[in-house]
Amino acid sequence: MKPDAPQRSPTGFACAMLLAGVMAWALPAAAKPARIVSLNLCTDELVLRLADRDRIASVTWLSRDPRNANMAEAARAVGVNHGLVEEVLAARPDLVIAGTYTTRSTVALLKRAGLPVHEFGVPRDIAEMRGQIGEMAALLGEEERGAHLIAEIDARLAAIAAKRPATHPRAIVLRPNGFTVGRGSLVDEILTAAGLDNIAADLGIESYGQIALESVALGDAQMLIRNDPPDAPPSLANEVLHHPLIEKLGTRLKLVALPSRLWTCAGPSVLDAIDLLAGATGEVR
Repeated sequence: MKPDAPQRSPTGFACAMLLAGVMAWALPAAAKPARIVSLNLCTDELVLRLADRDRIASVTWLSRDPRNANMAEAARAVGVNHGLVEEVLAARPDLVIAGTYTTRSTVALLKRAGLPVHEFGVPRDIAEMRGQIGEMAALLGEEERGAHLIAEIDARLAAIAAKRPATHPRAIVLRPNGFTVGRGSLVDEILTAAGLDNIAADLGIESYGQIALESVALGDAQMLIRNDPPDAPPSLANEVLHHPLIEKLGTRLKLVALPSRLWTCAGPSVLDAIDLLAGATGEVR
């Protein structure tokens, strides 16, 4: 799970609070955590899907943006944080959930203060995604909700597979700054589940890597998947996605704009991405 709220260095005041032992209160034992703080966009989504609103102290401010988050409406019903130590301390949480690669200084200080911090990694396939949902559900004391969510995912996967075309068009993913996605990634499995052959995997690209536009043009692709909606704001990173060559390729292959929120995080919205791509697969010339 990569996205997270911007980090600022903890202030001297926050560090002094920690060193002085201000956080040395006794956290009450409970069957379910009652004051949950999430410090990562992707853990936000699972917490919002699995826990009651009155048990969530805060999620990241990014989760209120419907362009980047799948649970924006739910996030508006709870508090938000910016990944700062002071905010977490003020919430007096009995569980802090973070991503393995994000808010590192905040997480380190919270651990030093003795708060219960649980970190989640980045699932590389749908099996790991299922496992992470089950892990989160158990952590929150919501095993039944977790099992129901996993069952819904499996049912949708089966329904998509049943209507998937017999042909497997060749596809390439093009992300900002010319990045693509190959083997050993959740995105590669998303393409496979949608009935597509991932050109980047055939080229030997592992996980994430850059690809030249020439390789895209000469790769015999039948579908080009761009990682942004048509109305995305202009940026230097996104220039490659709208290069004149890409627009010309649209005359001989299918261009698909896939909102990043559908496949940035490993959760139920991944199925929306698979469903969208599976539908586009049937339209390939």
